[in-house]
Amino acid sequence: MLAHVGAFLPAGGKDAPQCLVMKRLFRGLLVLAVLCAAVLSAMALALHQWVGSADFRERLAREASAALGVPVALQRLDVAWWPLPAVALEGVSLQTGPAVTLARIEARPAWRALLRGRLQLSTLVVRGAVLPREGLLAVLASLSKQKRSPPATQGAAVDGAPRIEWLPRRVVLDGATWVGPQGASTTLDADARLDADGLPARLSLTVVQGAWRGAQASLVRAAGRWTVQAGLGGGSVSGSLGLQVPGLSGPPGGADWVLDGQLQTRGVEVAALTAPSRPLSGQLEAETSLSARAREASGLADALNTQTRFTVRNAVLHGLDLARAVTTAGLSRGGETRLDVLSGEVATQGRAAQVRQFTARSGVLVASGQVSVSAARALSGRVSVDSAGGLVGVPLAVGGTLDAPQLTLTRGALLGAAVGTAVLPGVGTDAGARLGDRIDTGIKKLFGR
Repeated sequence: MLAHVGAFLPAGGKDAPQCLVMKRLFRGLLVLAVLCAAVLSAMALALHQWVGSADFRERLAREASAALGVPVALQRLDVAWWPLPAVALEGVSLQTGPAVTLARIEARPAWRALLRGRLQLSTLVVRGAVLPREGLLAVLASLSKQKRSPPATQGAAVDGAPRIEWLPRRVVLDGATWVGPQGASTTLDADARLDADGLPARLSLTVVQGAWRGAQASLVRAAGRWTVQAGLGGGSVSGSLGLQVPGLSGPPGGADWVLDGQLQTRGVEVAALTAPSRPLSGQLEAETSLSARAREASGLADALNTQTRFTVRNAVLHGLDLARAVTTAGLSRGGETRLDVLSGEVATQGRAAQVRQFTARSGVLVASGQVSVSAARALSGRVSVDSAGGLVGVPLAVGGTLDAPQLTLTRGALLGAAVGTAVLPGVGTDAGARLGDRIDTGIKKLFGR
């Protein structure tokens, strides 16, 4: 009993100094914890009051408008504490035509810079963005006109407000929806780590909704170029890309944006690339080179040129029956053609494309020629068809659209086929078609058409 009571009495003897040290250490740690909690609470209160101040939203909108060169509207500002402290902006709208909208932006500051009176972004999380192509091009065009400054000094004070450095080290997109020129949308998640020049050092993205759902891609930057790895349509795309930005990269004094790259495609389902339309299916093998040069970043898409050599295995041409087209002098719509071989070259300029030197073999039929695809997806071109059954060089005109292609005999070939059938039924049909087409082509050349 005395032993238990003694345990609560002040320690004596040689253990007393050790107990006093432990007590003092405990008290010091407790005081330090209280002080840290007080400092953090004061910081949180100061940040909340700063964000909640009457003019902060207007100042922030003015800074954003000045930085982007387009009017920016904000609906609400808040402070988020989980998973990390961040300033949250809700209902952000970049008033382009059409507008670029962002449901929520979480700007997580670098706390060391914040204590020195500067709001420097560490991470930018964007949720529920809607990014129409034309709106983004308008923003890029405006940004290209802005005067560039080194990353370390970007941003400036407005009305004495703390300077904001707009270049974060990490950007996260959560449910960003890209809207194409035809209204088709694709939703993706992305995570980018940025270099000091604002270009991605690492980028990973996943398509969660849309025609390319399930596709994944990654970029890794080294020595000024990106290594590309992507998986889509059951196959892969790999290669490298380079981008020169005026004032940031490329030769001194360079005033143009320059893009170049080499890509290899292996085993990608063609229908996955053209969805929701399905003019062709099969597994694509291709080698592609691409390049673009423009005065403004917004002009790169329209200036993009690509050259591709391709082969499609197990190809099926949907919407056209090639065998029926060459056995009748009428219009061919609908049906499909299974091809043993499909190969050729594709050249693109912006959104227009031309298929050149292609060869398609389906059983005893062999077709060759060239076809152009306009930016409006309209088809035009000529195809020559040979057959082991006796048809040699039957000329067909390609028309319609990607979604509804058409094959017809050319006007000259139609007249020649009619004459050939009348003079020599059966054998004379295809011979007359070829002769009529050559006469028609010769007349057009004679009159410079």
